[in-house]
Amino acid sequence: MGKIEWAMWANEQALAAGLILLTGGIVGVGGMFRGWEFAAYSIAAGVFVCLLEYPRGKKNKGTSVERTGQYCFTVCVKAFGPLTRNYYVRAFIHAAIAVPAGFMLATVLGCVCLGIASLIYLGAAISGEKWEPILPRTETRKAVGESIKQPPQNPPPRPPAEMRRKRAEDLEGAAYDNPIKVSTNDE
Repeated sequence: MGKIEWAMWANEQALAAGLILLTGGIVGVGGMFRGWEFAAYSIAAGVFVCLLEYPRGKKNKGTSVERTGQYCFTVCVKAFGPLTRNYYVRAFIHAAIAVPAGFMLATVLGCVCLGIASLIYLGAAISGEKWEPILPRTETRKAVGESIKQPPQNPPPRPPAEMRRKRAEDLEGAAYDNPIKVSTNDE
């Protein structure tokens, strides 16, 4: 079996935690709960975590699928260099962000989820993973093969090429006498 890539799990967990923090913060501020300042902090923290975690990193195999519209976020995250690529730093940032959200009931679930994401990022860092951006490929497309330029004329299933009947138009200049040809001359 292959090695588990912990960073993928941590990315999904942290993105969900950011959304939960944002939602809990909106509930706390909207309801004017006691300690609503922590809820306002959770809104800002949730937005920050979502912006940081939205771009997926490249898998070791290189088979990652990017999220819709992640390119502009990838450029921003890539610009911060080791602060965002190193998973030890991400684990510490998420743990530090999670602490103030634990002081209010509306945001405590986001705090716990972000703490779990921090632990998963710590596991990813210990196993030697780091964030690599998924950038658009600059490969040139291969030329279309001859068989693709001429699509098949008959529907599947098709017999092998040597078993197919040849059309008269394809023979071009070959001597072809139709033994069943009906004579139109009345003699």
